[in-house]
Amino acid sequence: MDPVIQINQVSKSFGKKNVLSKIDLSIHSGQIYGLIGPSGSGKTTLIKIIVGMDSTSTGTVHVLNTTMPNLNILQRIGYMAQSDALYPELTGEENMVFFASLFKLKKAELKQRIAYAARLVDLTSHLSKKVGAYSGGMKRRLSLAIALVHNPEILILDEPTVGIDPELRLSIWNELANLKKAGKTILVTTHVMDEAEKCDCLAMVRDGEILATGSPSELMKMYKVNQIEAVFLKGSVKSSMKNQF
Repeated sequence: MDPVIQINQVSKSFGKKNVLSKIDLSIHSGQIYGLIGPSGSGKTTLIKIIVGMDSTSTGTVHVLNTTMPNLNILQRIGYMAQSDALYPELTGEENMVFFASLFKLKKAELKQRIAYAARLVDLTSHLSKKVGAYSGGMKRRLSLAIALVHNPEILILDEPTVGIDPELRLSIWNELANLKKAGKTILVTTHVMDEAEKCDCLAMVRDGEILATGSPSELMKMYKVNQIEAVFLKGSVKSSMKNQF
């Protein structure tokens, strides 16, 4: 079976600064695939290229066997950016209705999907409030609800649980596991190591390069440690030492 997301030799430069260097990744249907790495490592740039918000300098990206960027494929992707892109003068529900209107949902299905997504992120009782009055954590939760509202085949989530309390974070990850069982493909970036352990496969990103890929257990075996956090730290140290020579 072909990968749902296929990245071949992708590099990206902004002026003289090289942000990504010869990235190769294959992400298959029904996987939760995690990108881990420090801030500035290139994770968000890679995410934007996969979604089609940015172009490669060299290399190719295919999503659902289609070369990106491609507007038609966006109908099948749910994307949550690292920065919330919401309308503060609208209510939570009005934001959800607006973004859902970009997709082909019938009225009855739209109502059902909004109720589901709002319930998942515990915002049902706040939907009538203007988003300008939301806390930072509530805005993150609304952004996640919007990414889910059109029932996409692929979810691409950039730091989805930043600012969300531990109990709700656990609930969200339980639902991501359910979505995976339903055949959804989920690509997520995270700094939270217990979230990384919930992924089927991980790619460690540092200085625009992939240091290693594999399941959490494979990476722990590779680095001879018993915690993903230790993998992350060992990988970072090795990369720093390599860059000194």
